[in-house]
Amino acid sequence: MEAVLSFVPLILMVVIFYFLLIRPQQKKQKEVRRMQSELKKGDEIVTIGGFHGTVHALDEDKIILITDGGTKLTYDRSAVREVTLSK
Repeated sequence: MEAVLSFVPLILMVVIFYFLLIRPQQKKQKEVRRMQSELKKGDEIVTIGGFHGTVHALDEDKIILITDGGTKLTYDRSAVREVTLSK
């Protein structure tokens, strides 16, 4: 019985770490993947590197962004950090 009771604090710590660290991170990753999969033409986005642009065209893995000056740049979908304006 004492052996089982000695593992209770360790098990409790694992459960606390799961609910405070691991689970919220998994939820955030799921939301980011959903946002990246729901991108559409005309959305204004910000990339991980801080580039602001508008989605011009979409592919399965890549997106083409257009700048205010008309320059077209190709990025991976995974490089999108957030959508600032959705159309």
